[in-house]
Amino acid sequence: MSKTVAPFSEFTPGIYIAYGANLPHDHLNPLQALHRVVKRLCQSGIRVTQISSLWRSQAWPNPEYPPYHNAVFAVATTLEPGFLLKRLHELEAEAGRVRGAESNAPRVLDLDLIAYGDKVSEVAPILPHPRAHERGFVMGPLAEITPDWRHPVLGLSAQELSAQVTVGRDAYPAEDTSGLLII
Repeated sequence: MSKTVAPFSEFTPGIYIAYGANLPHDHLNPLQALHRVVKRLCQSGIRVTQISSLWRSQAWPNPEYPPYHNAVFAVATTLEPGFLLKRLHELEAEAGRVRGAESNAPRVLDLDLIAYGDKVSEVAPILPHPRAHERGFVMGPLAEITPDWRHPVLGLSAQELSAQVTVGRDAYPAEDTSGLLII
């Protein structure tokens, strides 16, 4: 279901961004909202080279919240990790997300920097993302587009980590996204 457009060898390889949303935005359906984010990333000089399927999962930790739609992007950019994360937060704010609200609250957009090549950092931005390996709605989509990706600290592949998740085990690929890549 996922699609690759072009190699990104001229950039840092292995840059992955997780996408999530469980509140509607501008009356868009989940696939349209995802497409808007892909377009905005590309307009920001962040080339999306792969997109997983759009996955669906029950909200966590409160299953009474609306279900989430998630995906993972492989991107090519010349932005350093801190500047990339700053841009992701700006895109969230443009969509109406207010950071600092209740942790794990429903949101119109959540963009997380999962990995930036093999960089490991314990200071902001923390790399790789400190909880991504526990989440089925991140590891499932990541394993879909790059099953052999290795976690730079744990040494396990995305596929292995996907099989071991403790949160979001109900996540599943719900919609094909192959028509969303901008060439």
